[in-house]
Amino acid sequence: MGKLKERVQAFVNNRWLVFVAAIWIQSCAGIGYVFGSLSPVIKRSLNYNQRQLSKLGVAKDLGDSVGFLAGSLSEILPLWGALLVGALQNLIGYGWVWLIVTGRAPVLPLWAMCILIFVGNNGETYFNTAALVSCVQNFPKSRGPVVGILKGFAGLSGAILTQIYTMINFPDQAALIFMVAVGPAMVVVALMFIIRPVGGHRQVRPSDGLSFTFIYSVCLLLAAYLMGVMLLEDLVDVSHTLIIIFTVILFLILVVPVVIPVKLSFSDEPKDLAVEEVLLPKPEQQEASKSEQDEVIFSEVEDEKPKEVDLLPASERHKRIAQLQAKLCQAAAEGAVRVKRRRGPHRGEDFTLMQALIKADFWLIFFSLLLGSGSGLTVIDNLGQMSQSLGYDNTHIFVSMISIWNFLGRVGGGYFSEIIVRDYAYPRPIAMAVAQLVMAVGHVFFAMGWPGAMYIGTLLIGLGYGAHWAIVPAAASELFGLKKFGALYNFLTLANPAGSLIFSGVIASSIYDREAEKQAHQHHIPPQISGSIFSGMFTADEPLKCEGSICFFLTSMIMSGFCIIAGVLSLILVYRTKTVYANIYGKSRT
Repeated sequence: MGKLKERVQAFVNNRWLVFVAAIWIQSCAGIGYVFGSLSPVIKRSLNYNQRQLSKLGVAKDLGDSVGFLAGSLSEILPLWGALLVGALQNLIGYGWVWLIVTGRAPVLPLWAMCILIFVGNNGETYFNTAALVSCVQNFPKSRGPVVGILKGFAGLSGAILTQIYTMINFPDQAALIFMVAVGPAMVVVALMFIIRPVGGHRQVRPSDGLSFTFIYSVCLLLAAYLMGVMLLEDLVDVSHTLIIIFTVILFLILVVPVVIPVKLSFSDEPKDLAVEEVLLPKPEQQEASKSEQDEVIFSEVEDEKPKEVDLLPASERHKRIAQLQAKLCQAAAEGAVRVKRRRGPHRGEDFTLMQALIKADFWLIFFSLLLGSGSGLTVIDNLGQMSQSLGYDNTHIFVSMISIWNFLGRVGGGYFSEIIVRDYAYPRPIAMAVAQLVMAVGHVFFAMGWPGAMYIGTLLIGLGYGAHWAIVPAAASELFGLKKFGALYNFLTLANPAGSLIFSGVIASSIYDREAEKQAHQHHIPPQISGSIFSGMFTADEPLKCEGSICFFLTSMIMSGFCIIAGVLSLILVYRTKTVYANIYGKSRT
């Protein structure tokens, strides 16, 4: 009996149980992804025009991205407290919207509805923050896979929630709002006491590699399964019984990962196999201290070296600098020279948000993310119009496909960036540079509009965009520490809507309007506001439509160029952080 109690306690405190529970929370946390299904119900029930509905969409996007409060509360409250706040926001925000839409509560003015949508969607930031903070702390040397998998499931949550709603088959479409209000809140409340740091760095086992491989297999199976189910339900009239079977299988796939903590806790694997994993093992800490001292001495060398040294050949220059550095080291040891030390933390140590905001590395990440993910989000937001302009009638297939590629990009970005840092001790941002170059090629395919280009462009943009959200959080935690990770992560997420606002709200919409008006004049149609993403905000008439690859040619080429610039920023970050990654992951630079 005592042995069983001990194993149950080990199960409850197992870091893999925390990870699996975080996966389940993320599977229903992407509330914003189902807003496209909610908005027609709200529009019809409240007699909104497109302009009013667009304002609700802006409120939704802000709720997705403004996570300052979530990041701050995650540092003050226990993580279960932050999750509870998020669940209450989700329940109150969307629950009140459901009461209004169904006539159970009086209709509120538009500004109040925007606040409700913002509050409801902002609950998602608490779910994301708590899941990432707990799991990154529990898996400090596996941040890439952990972040990629968690963000991947968040991206799939829209498809998962939609499949559950299809199975329940509510007679009233407004019930989807009720499900979005109640479902995630129930899941979060049920799991909130599991989501916490459990000293995961002391639970490392030789079988962890196989465990991650198993989770990746489940991810690939889930992506393939959802893709097949979505295509089948979209192309064929499927019976309700078959939909129920599909959803039950979906639940089984989601539950399967729990076998990992069960096996680790209840198997007879010897406990002495567990080893401790720390961010900087002691020998590496010593090397880091030595490197830090070298860095300080090097800054003195830069001040003391004669200017003519820079004009010497490389070999002679290195020799002269080494001699000067040796003299300064000896002088510092004898007390003849007082070495100036920088104030504040160094790269790889714990930064506060204010300390990070004055670092060039932090802004390199931010602007690289703004240009890269912002252009990807612009494609996602305009994918329907892009496919229509190229003559595709069924736009839903591309929306479904890019959600799957987005998921695989997040999972794959975490996996491959982890190989880079673990096996080669090379900076993780190199993976982000590759993803941004892949996106640059994808934008070119959209610009050219060749036959089949939509499929290839959707694949490349989805993979590249998704990879950002596995790489950036992991890199930020490595360079700026785990202590204030919630605040740092939520600040970086602001780059996503900021980039989308620039690319979609300014560049894409104005170019689309101009091309649509040109085509209208050529066909002698009276000019009016065209069919850009903001067209419904200005007219209730039938909007003009642009046809052909010219509609998004210039926009796509501009975004391709900005993705290349983002890649250059990432490469600069790689150059600046080589030493940090060599220290963290215990290998010397080549």
